[in-house]
Amino acid sequence: MISIIFGVITVSDRSARGEREDSSGPVLVEAIQNQGWSVVRTVITPDEIEIIKRTLISWADSGELDVILTTGGTGFASRDITPEATLAVIEKLTPGIPEAMRAESLKITPHAMLTRMAAGIRKQTLIINLPGSPKAAVENYRVIEPVLEHAVKLLKNNPDSEQSHLVTK
Repeated sequence: MISIIFGVITVSDRSARGEREDSSGPVLVEAIQNQGWSVVRTVITPDEIEIIKRTLISWADSGELDVILTTGGTGFASRDITPEATLAVIEKLTPGIPEAMRAESLKITPHAMLTRMAAGIRKQTLIINLPGSPKAAVENYRVIEPVLEHAVKLLKNNPDSEQSHLVTK
């Protein structure tokens, strides 16, 4: 098992203004740490595209983080712009990640089809949008958790990354 270094960004106008406690960010941090991985950066930002973009760029380009998870801003409300900020800064799309999360979430609620999560790669950092509700954020994190180690190995050009692709007959 490799060590994976995370950053978690909560996107919420109300939490950024101090009107509501951030509940999604802390439950994601706990889930990540329970897996034995590290969270070295957390922040709460308002639903402002330039602030989200700046944070994603700064964190990804620092080379310090393997994975950045965002929580919030993925719905239909006019200020929900996290996917747009993410798509503006990534260099490669990873469409299978949001597809898998939506497919699993649809088994729980039909509202899953209303989420606009995006995911992609910037430099050697994987960026993944998660819903804003604590329950949905953790449920979606659990969907991707089994592939994160392999994804990070691939991003780091780790020679062990190909081991899981070997087929024995």
